[in-house]
Amino acid sequence: MNRLLIVSPHFPPVNAPDMQRVRMSLPYFVAAGWEVTVLAADDPDPIPPVEAELLATIPAAVRVVRVPCLGRRWLSRLGINNLGWRVLPGLFRTGNQIIRAWRPDVVYFSTTQFITLPLGRIWRRRFDVPYVVDLQDPWVSDFYRRPGAPRPPGGWKYGIAAALAALLEGWTLRRAAHVLSVSPAYLEAFARRYRWWQASRGSVLTFGAPEADFAHVRQQHGPRVLPPPGPNLRIAYAGRLGPDMVPALDILFAAAARWKDEGRAVELCFYGTSYAGEGSVESTTTARARHHGIAHLVQEHPRRIGYLASLQLLLETDVALLLGSGDEAYSPSKIYPTLLAGKPTLAIAPAGGALAHILEELGGAALVAFDPAAGIDGEAVAAVAECLGQARANPTASLGKPLDGDRLRTRYSAAAVARRQIEVFAAACTG
Repeated sequence: MNRLLIVSPHFPPVNAPDMQRVRMSLPYFVAAGWEVTVLAADDPDPIPPVEAELLATIPAAVRVVRVPCLGRRWLSRLGINNLGWRVLPGLFRTGNQIIRAWRPDVVYFSTTQFITLPLGRIWRRRFDVPYVVDLQDPWVSDFYRRPGAPRPPGGWKYGIAAALAALLEGWTLRRAAHVLSVSPAYLEAFARRYRWWQASRGSVLTFGAPEADFAHVRQQHGPRVLPPPGPNLRIAYAGRLGPDMVPALDILFAAAARWKDEGRAVELCFYGTSYAGEGSVESTTTARARHHGIAHLVQEHPRRIGYLASLQLLLETDVALLLGSGDEAYSPSKIYPTLLAGKPTLAIAPAGGALAHILEELGGAALVAFDPAAGIDGEAVAAVAECLGQARANPTASLGKPLDGDRLRTRYSAAAVARRQIEVFAAACTG
């Protein structure tokens, strides 16, 4: 059996977006004959919520090694909350021990805790073990330097993180056996930044559609997430809602305000919109809803909800919502579970972005594309209002182009994503 060592500091029962790719792929790795060990942080006080039910989705054959992790209680006084920094010393020591004794064939880093990625090159030099890096977000980003961009989060800490990213990204990736990326834009940026980069060194691999997770949710019949339905058309959204999504949010709210002025009402429900820790959670929608005069139609629950609860929410809503980002490379993982839910879906996204591109290929949603430079695009507002009317008139009909289910399964399912990962691992072992 081939041996695969996975570095995923976030791991169930902690519910964090950057571990979902690994979690969904594990059953397929095991079924393909790989012996798998996961290095995860034993975090005494995690920032993401804990969702014990996720443990039931981990195959029994997977060995999970919990790495000692420094707590936030004292380090937060120094401004250190990042899990990557807190787990790095323990990850280095434990990784050394496991690689020396177990001799994995390949190490797979799938995490947004970027400071842990240089361990790949260190372990390659010490133990001659190849490593694969999976970039779910950009390590180096110019998003906050673009004209009109919001202020970067974290103040001085963001500046230090950006400087370290610029210093370590190229050094780390240069010796990687392969780089997987959820967006082609990340690989194109490497070609511009590094003369040594070759297209063959990386490939694009989107997130997977979680069929097994939906089957689990439907079988368990968990508690309701949304309140009982009322007379208004209800649109629900679960997941990050950052400043890069405000232009799309403004178009939605302007359409809802138009509906209100016409004597019709829509109820907008937002869950888990902030990744901030306890005590620092802020509403994203409040000011914008008040600006559009629809504050009474908007409910926001910023604190993260469970992953399985977010799937339950999709099954309960009248209309599911997808919002595109001002960062054209941003590829939201929520696209695929939203399409799998089979509910009427409304997507509002900048033209030319990753969300728009995927929906143009797969269908399954009414896509309202807009020009971010045009402000609140009147044509886009009218198109959203028309979609709301269609959903009200025929609640069970799909919006937009029908979903290409065969293409979704063959190219974007969790099984298809895992097959591509296995191909990359096998090539790394023989390369």
